[in-house]
Amino acid sequence: MYNTWGGPLDVAAMDSGAEDNQSRNLDFDRASVRSLEETQQSWLLEPARHKAKPQVDLGCMTCSRKFFFIFLCVLFGTSATVGFAILIWKVAPRKHHSPQPLDNYTIALQKSLLFFDAQKSGVLPSSNNISWRGTSAVRDGSYAIGAPPTSLSGGFYDAGDNIKFGFPGAYAMTLLSWSVIEYAEKYQAAGEYEHIKEIIKWGTDYMMKTFNISSTNIQTVFAQVGAGNESITNDHSCWERPEDMDYARPAYAVSSGPDLGGEMAAALAAASIVFRADLPAYSSKLLMAARNIFTFARDGGKRNRFVTQLPPGEQVFYNSTGFWDEYIWGGAWLYYATGNSSYLSLVTNPILAAHAGAKGGGPWYGIFSWDNKLAGAQLLLTRLHVLQSPGYPYEAQLQQYWNETNTVMCSYLPNFKRFNRTKGGLVELNHGGGQPLQYVVSAAFLSALYADYLRVASVPSYSCGPYSFPVETLRNFSRTQLDYILGKNPLNMSYVVGYGDKYPKQVHHRAASIPKNGVRYGCQQGRQWLYKNAPNPHVIVGAMVGGPNARDEYRDYRDSYGQAEPTVAGNAALTAALIAVSTVTSTGIDANTIFGAIPLSGPTPPPPPAPYVP
Repeated sequence: MYNTWGGPLDVAAMDSGAEDNQSRNLDFDRASVRSLEETQQSWLLEPARHKAKPQVDLGCMTCSRKFFFIFLCVLFGTSATVGFAILIWKVAPRKHHSPQPLDNYTIALQKSLLFFDAQKSGVLPSSNNISWRGTSAVRDGSYAIGAPPTSLSGGFYDAGDNIKFGFPGAYAMTLLSWSVIEYAEKYQAAGEYEHIKEIIKWGTDYMMKTFNISSTNIQTVFAQVGAGNESITNDHSCWERPEDMDYARPAYAVSSGPDLGGEMAAALAAASIVFRADLPAYSSKLLMAARNIFTFARDGGKRNRFVTQLPPGEQVFYNSTGFWDEYIWGGAWLYYATGNSSYLSLVTNPILAAHAGAKGGGPWYGIFSWDNKLAGAQLLLTRLHVLQSPGYPYEAQLQQYWNETNTVMCSYLPNFKRFNRTKGGLVELNHGGGQPLQYVVSAAFLSALYADYLRVASVPSYSCGPYSFPVETLRNFSRTQLDYILGKNPLNMSYVVGYGDKYPKQVHHRAASIPKNGVRYGCQQGRQWLYKNAPNPHVIVGAMVGGPNARDEYRDYRDSYGQAEPTVAGNAALTAALIAVSTVTSTGIDANTIFGAIPLSGPTPPPPPAPYVP
C-alpha cells in the first residue's frame, strides 16, 4: 500500500536497542576530537576574547550604553545652559525701546486740535481738557431776529471774540471732515482719531440746530449769534470772558443763503461720510440735513447772498462774494455722500462751472478760503476723475477741473511769479492783507493732498504749460510753508502757540487774556487786559495766529488783531495740512472710503454719432 506521495505506508519495525546501537555507531571526525588535557591547554593558551559591549536599542538604531550616556549628559548640559540664559534674559533689567518719535508736523497737529477745545461754546463736557474754560452762552437763541427763538447753545466761537459765525464755522467742519476721510489711519496712529471726530460732531450738532433739518422747504437759517457793530455793548466793544458775558447776544436768521446753505450742505455731507461706519443713525441724520439745506441753497427765489440779510454793520466780517463755488462744493460732497448722479450732473454742468469762474482769471483765482471754495471743489472732483473716471457725459468737465487744478498748483510755485513771496519764503496768497497764514495753510493742504491723489493714480508728474514737475514738488511746497509757520523764518518764531520755544504770548483772545481768578471783569473792566503789555495768563495751545506782514515782521501785541488773532477757519486748514504731510505712518490717503456710496458701475459710453446726411 502506498500513500499519496508514492511511499509505502508500512513502517519497518525496529527495536529500540538497534536504534540505540545505530546512534552509537555513527562516524565521527576523529581529528576534531581532542583529549581533555589538550582542550584545557588550548583554552589556557588561546588569546583572551573581548567581552561584547552592552547595547541600547533605541528602536530605529542601537548604540552603546557609553555613547548613550554621553549624549544624555550633553543634552542635559545644553538645555540647562539655554534655560539659564533665558532666565537671566527674563529677570535682568534691560533698556526698553521707545516708539518712533513723532515728527514735528504730528506734534503740531496734536496741539492744533486743542484750539478747538478752547473755542467751544455751551455746556462743556467733563472731557474738555482746557482748565480755564467753562460753560458759557447757554441761552443763545433766546434773542432771535428774523425767526422764532430756539436753542442755539453749542458750537464754536469764531476767533478771539465771542461771536459764532455760521459761514466760516461750516467751512472749518468741512475741512476737518475732509482730512479725516482722507487720512483716518494717520489720525489713529497719532492718537487723535476719536478727538477730531468729537470736535466735528460738536460743530455739526450745533449746525443742525440752526434750521429745521427734517423740512424739505426750509424758510430760515440762523447765520450768526452775537453782534459786532450794531450796538454799543456787544461782542466786539466788550472784552469779557465767555463765561462772564452779560450783554445781549442776538441770533440773526436769514431767509436766503445760497452761499451759506451750500457750505453747510458740504459740511454735513462730508461729516456723514466720517460717521457712516461708527454712527450710522447719526450719519443718516446728517445726510438728511445736508440734502434739505442744499435744496434751500438752490432755491431760485432765494439766491441773495446771506450777508444781505444781516444788519449793515454785521456784513463786513464774513462778506461772501458769491455762491456759484458753493454750489459746486456742496454738490460734490453730496455726490460722494449719496451716490446720486443728479449731483454729479449739476457740478459738471459747464454753465455752472462758467458762473463759478472755473476757467480762471482774477487776483483771487486759486486761493482756497472760507469765501472761495472753487480750488477745493476742483481738486475734490479731480479725485473722482483720476481715481474712478465716471466717463461720459461727465468726462469733459472733469478733465477741465483737472487742468485747472494743475494751473492752481503751478501758481503756488516760485517759478511762475503768480504770487509774491516774503524774503523768508512765505507765499503771499492774500496779496499782503491781514491774516495771511490761513490762506497759506489751505494751499498747503490742497498741494499735499493732490500729491497723494497723483501717487495713488500712479501719475509721476504734473504739467505747468510746456513744463512738467515731479509730484514731490507739491509736497515740498507744503512742507516749506508749514516749516515757516512752525519756526523756520527770519524771527525763528513759531506762529502756532505752544509749539517750540518761541511763539506769540499776547494772543488776541478774550478768554485766554483774562485771568480765571474768581473775579468777574465786566464789559469795560475787561479792557484793561486787552491793552496790558504782558503775556496772556492762559496759553491757548495750538492756536495759529494771523501771521507776519510782507516783511516777515510780527507785532506780538494783543490789540494787533490782524496779526495776533486766531480763527477756527485758519486752524481747520492748519490741521488738515499738518495731517497731510505728517509721517506718523507711511500710508497716504484712504483711496476708497469716500467712494463708498457711489454705485460700482462702468462709465456710460457716449451716444452713437448722428446718421450721415448727404
